[in-house]
This record gives sequence, structure tokens and C-alpha cells, in this order.
Amino acid sequence: MKTEPTVLSAGVAESPDPRAAARADTHMVRLLLVGIFLLMVVYALYFARAFFMPVILAFLLALTLTPIVRLLRRHGIPELVSATLLVVLSICVFASAGYLLSGPIIDIINNTSSIGQQLTERLAQLRRPFERIMQISHQIEQLTETSQEPGIQKVAVAQSGVLSSAASNLLSAGTSLTIIFVLSLFLLASGTMFYEKIIQSFASLSEKKRALRVIYDVEREISHYLLTVTLINAGLGTVIALGLWALGVPNPSVWGVAAALFNFLPYIGALITILLVTIMALISFDTISYALLAPAFVLLCDIIEGQFVTPTVVGRRLEINAVAILIALAFWSWLWGFVGALMAVPLLVVIKAFCDHFDGLSHVGNFLAAQHTAVVDEDEMADAESTKG
Repeated sequence: MKTEPTVLSAGVAESPDPRAAARADTHMVRLLLVGIFLLMVVYALYFARAFFMPVILAFLLALTLTPIVRLLRRHGIPELVSATLLVVLSICVFASAGYLLSGPIIDIINNTSSIGQQLTERLAQLRRPFERIMQISHQIEQLTETSQEPGIQKVAVAQSGVLSSAASNLLSAGTSLTIIFVLSLFLLASGTMFYEKIIQSFASLSEKKRALRVIYDVEREISHYLLTVTLINAGLGTVIALGLWALGVPNPSVWGVAAALFNFLPYIGALITILLVTIMALISFDTISYALLAPAFVLLCDIIEGQFVTPTVVGRRLEINAVAILIALAFWSWLWGFVGALMAVPLLVVIKAFCDHFDGLSHVGNFLAAQHTAVVDEDEMADAESTKG
């Protein structure tokens, strides 16, 4: 039986377009290759984190200090001299902070059990409704420990020594810090060498100019953001430390440094700081009403910083939406732990600033932006509405 071609309303026979099918296949292959590449990148970042973590931290530190190096160069100071002074100053700041805070932090860690006991006693009136549940849980735990089948023996796995583990961790941290500071020194002292190498890979003069403009714009935005946010967090930690000292909270310098460090974690960092300060205040003061003044002060400082200081000083150009921030925090904390969580937002800013300068990646930058960026102007919207009508 002879089949007739399907005729459309315009009288034209419908036939498959081989070029459209080939384009669809090419698009699917490209997406598959991109997915495989991303999985390989995540795999490499996870299993080679001992290498990638200090390298990325070195780049972020170099970007943070780059505006200062450029400013000193305009005043006649060479990059090598200014980079050396800044890196040495950074080492002194980190070493001094670690030495001064090591004693109070060790005391807090050693007194963790007593702190927990004191906190339990202070919150006893809030625990009464849950005492019955705790008793049942304790009885079940005792039954589980005592009920043991005959002939079954408990096997205890010997753990490695605490001192050897601590020495290994200390050696690894020292190696990572050395890589961070040395690599950041070379990056800052190299000046525009990397930019010149990138530009040399382009053929035409117009491409060289465009690449140079994009590189300088991205580097200026990221450097300004990182340096400004670092200074804001340092100021926030100083204000919180002074306020807690005035309220009489023990070890205010520890909580000031913790507030400055945790403030690199949007939303979550402030909650962690408030929780820690609340615990310390509850076990340090006689009345709960006075103890709540300390976390209330920290909350007030965080609100002022997050709603007024940072948006005014940094601007809204590089703000990231909350969903992207939470996803990045979850991903990088799973990948590299606490250090990865600290780098999550700066890395998002780097990605957004880079994507905003390329038309093919503008949709990624638009997704990461805190505010919706219009992709259609008013005339196009009017034409669309008239077409609908």
C-alpha cells in the first residue's frame, strides 16, 4: 500500500530536517561532555584537596592584597618590596593572633565538660518537660549495654596516639600555610606578568585589548570586594570584642575573632557566633536576663553590618542571591570542610564577576545575582505585549 506524505495546512509536505537532528545530537553530546568534565573536576578537588586548597587560598590572599600593592606602586614602591612587606605583615598577624588566642581556646576546650554541666544547671527549668524522655532514653541505653548474648565478646579497636595525630595535623597545617604565603608572595611580586602571558595568546589587537579590559575589570572588582569585606569583618570583630569586654564576658578577644571569621559565612556564621556567645554568657552571669544582653549586642552588630555597612561600602554590584550562597556553603563544606565553607562566597564572587563579562556566560551571572537583571528592555516588552494583543 502506497503511503502519502503528510500535508500541512499550507500544503507543504512535512519531512525531518537532518541538520536540526544533527544540531540536537551535537548539543546533547556537548552537555554530556560538560557533565563528565564537571564530575572529574569535583573528583579532583576532593581527592587532591591537600594541593588545591592552599593554592586557591593563596590566590584569594593575593587578590585581597593586590589593591594595596597597586597603591604602593603608584607611590614609587616596587611590587617585590610591597609584596614582601605585606606577606610578612600577614604572617605576623596570623602568628600573633594564634599565640594570643591559643591559651584561652585551650582552656575552653579543656573545660568543655564543666561548661556543659554549668549550662545544664542554668537551663534546668527549661529541661523539666523533657526529663521523662531523657530518663527513658537512659534506661534503654543501660539495657542495651547490659544485654549481651552469651559467647559474644566486645572488640575494642586501638586508636592511634593523640600526640602523633596532633603532630601530623600540625605538620600538614604548617605545610599548607607555607605554600599559601610563599605562593601569594610570588603572585603579588610578579605584577602584570600573568596578564602579559594571557594577552600574548590572542592574535589580533582588538582581541588583546578586550582580553586586557576584561582581566583588569574582573581583578579590580574581586580585589575590591575581598579587601573591603575583610576590613569590614575585622571591624565587626573589634566592635564585638570591645562590647563583650564592656559587658564582662570572659575571653572577649576570642569571640571577636570568631565573629570576624564566621562572618565570611553569610547567615550561618552570625548564628554560630550568637550561639557561642549565648552559651558563654549563660554560664558566666548570675541572671539570665543580663546574660542575654551579650547575644543581643552581637545580633545588633550583625544586623547593622549586614543591612547597612556592607551594602553601602561594597555596593550591590557583586551581591549573590541567598539560594546560591547556601548551595555553595553546603557544597564546599562537604568538599573541604570548614576552610571550604570560608572560601565559598569569595569563589562565588569570582565566578559571578567573570561570567558578567562574557555574553555566553551572562545567564550564569544573572542566576548568581542577588537582584533580577532585566534581559529585555521596555521597547521589547511593549512589542511583546502588542503582539499578544
